[in-house]
Amino acid sequence: MQLPILQPVPTLRKIELKPDVRAEAERIVSRYPVRKAAMLPMLHLMEREFGIVDESAMAYIGEFLGVSPVKVLSNYTFYTWFKRAGTGKYLLQVCCTLPCALRGSDLVVRHLEKRLGLKVGESTKDGKFTLRKVECLASCDTAPVLQINDDLHEHLTIARLDQILDGLK
Repeated sequence: MQLPILQPVPTLRKIELKPDVRAEAERIVSRYPVRKAAMLPMLHLMEREFGIVDESAMAYIGEFLGVSPVKVLSNYTFYTWFKRAGTGKYLLQVCCTLPCALRGSDLVVRHLEKRLGLKVGESTKDGKFTLRKVECLASCDTAPVLQINDDLHEHLTIARLDQILDGLK
């Protein structure tokens, strides 16, 4: 029996946080009774600093919080709001749970697909937009809603949606 040829494990880049960012990380952790409870704020901090959270950032967070990088990965992949590699400059997340669906989220999705020339789960060729359907964005009374990066847009109509898109640079 021939054993498979093992591929080398890629070397992770060493992350060095700027002193002010390191101080912010320490402040974040100090607000929690146990370090690992600061997982989500640390993921947000890394995303803000590096654009996305890659394997090196996950390893850093794991070491910083005293958890395995796999634990960091499981939290990162559970939440839809973190940008993945290949995510466009603008991450468009359309809520598709029942209240939004009843108030037209499917029309929002179809309009975005047509206007931007992509399908759900894809990014535009220029890397500007990524479109996702997501579960509840916690704004059921203002449905349908769309989150663009960190900004929530409520009571959407097609005209308002076009106005929002036209305003993005």
